[in-house]
Amino acid sequence: METNNLILPALVLIPFIAGFACWLVDKLDQHLPRYIALIGMLVTLVLTIVLWQTGTYNYELGNAAPTWAAEFKLPWIQTLGINIHLAVDGLSLLMVGLTALLGVLAVGCSWGEIQKNVGFFHLNLLWSLGGVIGVFLAIDLFLFFFFWEMMLVPIYFLIALWGHRGAEGKSRVYAATKFFIYTQVAGLIMLIGILGLVAVGYSMNGEIRFDYNYLMAVANTIDAQAPALAYAFMICMFIGFAVKLPVFPLHGWLPDAHAQAPTAGSVDLAGILIKTAAYGLLRFVIPFFPAASAQFADIAIIFGLIGIFYGAWCAFQQTDMKRLLAYTSISHMGFILLAIYAGNILTFQGLMIMMLAHGISSAALFIMCGQVYERLHTRDLRLMGGIRGQFKYLAFFLMFFVAALVGIPGLGNFIGEFLILMGSYARFPVFTILAAVSLVFAGLYGLILIHKALFGTPNEEQQKHYSNPLKDLNVREMVILLICALSLVWLGLYPQTFLDVSNSSMAWLANSYIPVQETVDTLQQAVVSAENVEIQ
Repeated sequence: METNNLILPALVLIPFIAGFACWLVDKLDQHLPRYIALIGMLVTLVLTIVLWQTGTYNYELGNAAPTWAAEFKLPWIQTLGINIHLAVDGLSLLMVGLTALLGVLAVGCSWGEIQKNVGFFHLNLLWSLGGVIGVFLAIDLFLFFFFWEMMLVPIYFLIALWGHRGAEGKSRVYAATKFFIYTQVAGLIMLIGILGLVAVGYSMNGEIRFDYNYLMAVANTIDAQAPALAYAFMICMFIGFAVKLPVFPLHGWLPDAHAQAPTAGSVDLAGILIKTAAYGLLRFVIPFFPAASAQFADIAIIFGLIGIFYGAWCAFQQTDMKRLLAYTSISHMGFILLAIYAGNILTFQGLMIMMLAHGISSAALFIMCGQVYERLHTRDLRLMGGIRGQFKYLAFFLMFFVAALVGIPGLGNFIGEFLILMGSYARFPVFTILAAVSLVFAGLYGLILIHKALFGTPNEEQQKHYSNPLKDLNVREMVILLICALSLVWLGLYPQTFLDVSNSSMAWLANSYIPVQETVDTLQQAVVSAENVEIQ
């Protein structure tokens, strides 16, 4: 257990140290930062696997807090009750594993794309990944907020300095600034909720503490005794996470950020960053405010459903390949909200598989956008067409990952969607049927993407800019895509590997949420019965 405890700070520190080393050696050799970054993320991935193999991920019914497989605690700002407190359970372990894997792929896919300021690029990429891992491991809420805000700055630089130029030269800086403002304002609102909890805890117990278990006990007390105040705090935290997810209508930053970000930045945004929001809702909002969350469930799911159809409709309208994929992310995140607020073990487990599968499939598709752009010098689907006959491997992988994204059976996304729909039907049958109908739209925008990119005849004007003949995928690109493809097949054919790890965390969440939902339902039924008696 002692070894496991030390792995936790190492998981956070290795990307930071490796990123700093990349920046220092940049002047010596342009290729050296790439190797240092790759080794740093590979070591992080190996440590995550060690933690997976040696940790115990179980849960005893009736526990007031999650059972941590490993913990690391170090005093920090003792006057304010702030500690460097890291912990891991099944939920956070799988998220850290996804981050480490996609971190390796992000370094790999930027190998040929990034040619200027290579060291500073990898500094920002690895520091953003280190910040995300910190978010998944921190259970002191001050430390969590520190990592939450810290990971935004490197992503701002990734978009602003290495992003693609749009029609006007300032578009990438505009996209980066828009992303930063959205997330900073949302973070400020979330901070109000956290500080409100700390203030109430101080008035109740006379001590300032940011500890997870302590603040959860405070929040549960407020949730039971002052429902209006609990609802206000819950909304503050929900908004903080909803912008990052993103939930309609707080999604405005995502399409621009994706369209202008470099490939590694898009992998970071789609594969990992929006998963931090779903994690935050599961780790903080649901267990802290179960009654307020149950009361808010209908509203949250309606926003999610609007997002599902809005994202799909906007995806239809896009001619830019990356913007189309960005809107599909908005559509898929509606399923995440349905899963969280339906709130039983099936939907939580489906959510876990969907986060992993969506992270890998969307990251793979953004990597393929970069590969297509390197060859055709455009992401405009109107200027493509007919490239299936010119690429033996690229066309196959593109069709495979689009099939994964739209939920073809046998791949991970299907398992996640199936569990979510099956688990949510008993509680929200109408919402679940509407969400199931949206899967048809997912199939349609997937087919449109494949048809416009791969079939038909090449655009004659654009063909002048092609190198002749066009080069197919090289070994490095093939290895990256094969890792993604095999991961999705593993998730689709043998999801039990991952369900076993996350089961304890999800069982605890479902146990703390479902009884409250049943109580809310009972109260609502009692009110209806009383009204009926009065009428009679």
